[in-house]
Amino acid sequence: MNTQIIDAGRDISGGYKVDVSRGANVDRVSSEWFLRPDDERYLSLDDLFASVKGRAERSRTRTVESAAIRVEAHRENPEKLGLVLPGADEPIAPTHWSFGQISSLVGAPAAYLRQLPAPLAGINLQYGLTNHRAEQIKTMEVANGRTELRAVTGPDYGRIYDHELVSAVQRIAGNGTGDTRWKVPGVLDWSTGIYNPRVDVTKETTTLYASDRDVFLFLVDDLNPIEAGLLSDGSPDLYFRGFYCWNSEVGAKTLGIASFYLRAVCQNRNLWGVEDFQEITIRHSKYAASRFAHEAAPALSRFAESSPAPFIDGIRAAQEKIVARSDEDRQDFLRKRGFSKAETGRIVETVLAEEGRPPESVFDFVQGITAVARSKSQQDARLVMEGKAKALLEVLN
Repeated sequence: MNTQIIDAGRDISGGYKVDVSRGANVDRVSSEWFLRPDDERYLSLDDLFASVKGRAERSRTRTVESAAIRVEAHRENPEKLGLVLPGADEPIAPTHWSFGQISSLVGAPAAYLRQLPAPLAGINLQYGLTNHRAEQIKTMEVANGRTELRAVTGPDYGRIYDHELVSAVQRIAGNGTGDTRWKVPGVLDWSTGIYNPRVDVTKETTTLYASDRDVFLFLVDDLNPIEAGLLSDGSPDLYFRGFYCWNSEVGAKTLGIASFYLRAVCQNRNLWGVEDFQEITIRHSKYAASRFAHEAAPALSRFAESSPAPFIDGIRAAQEKIVARSDEDRQDFLRKRGFSKAETGRIVETVLAEEGRPPESVFDFVQGITAVARSKSQQDARLVMEGKAKALLEVLN
């Protein structure tokens, strides 16, 4: 592979060098990549949308009186339990997820009920439904060969369908495979330090996922890297934009969108050199659909279409803001911001090792803090330290 250091907007068919010792490391996408089986991986947004849209079209939702639900179980099939909803003649089978939801709503321990024979579990569940204080529940049923109960929520649950989120992403990313600037990411070659943005989308490399409980998408604009400053060797420090988003129409998680700048994505889909991480989440409350239409979807479009100038200006301001010129200044700067004596020493040593000089600017200290944060084994400790680094940059804005 040819090493090609570039300016933003030039051809990058040969890839480009990146420095992932800077910025934060985010493993959320890697966790999704690691856990998803092949049947939850999609090669394009079109395929993903068709799947989740078709599922929604085969579904129906309704609000019913919980006391009117009849639990059916048969001694000859002690592991099978069904629910007969008002107006239906035949019982409907709950999925593992919806059984847990309905058990939780009526105050019954799902894990315990699953260990009981169906007739005995049915008696307990029927008692809970009959005496449910909220009186009403909202169900979601899907026909897929047979009818299943996909979700059971409270009556005020504000459902945002998975296909609505995918459709919002399609409006800015097309098919997600390169027909627009937004696409499935490339991969970092650790042996050369070269990030190659052009990688075939396969089941192994894709970052478009959906299961019966949720949807998760990660896309980047890695064909249009941004130069924001220089590395210690004088070469450009290159970033590109990225975002991931998630939703669950059955109540398994919130809806959320995270946007950021990053320097690379490795083969197992860890994000490296992350800067300016921003996240919004929307609970599926009564007005969730309205909030998605007025907040989340527009925020995604704004990020996709925005100029990188504010980000670049922020980096330059941090580089130009000199806050320490002596060892004593460095100690005082970090200790006053809540870092321990040991952490202060590690931060200064890290910058010295990576940059060949001790930290002087706000940017130097931010890079040292995030580098030390990456070494933290406990996630909470890492997030606290990364939060302190982010706070330093926000003071300049």
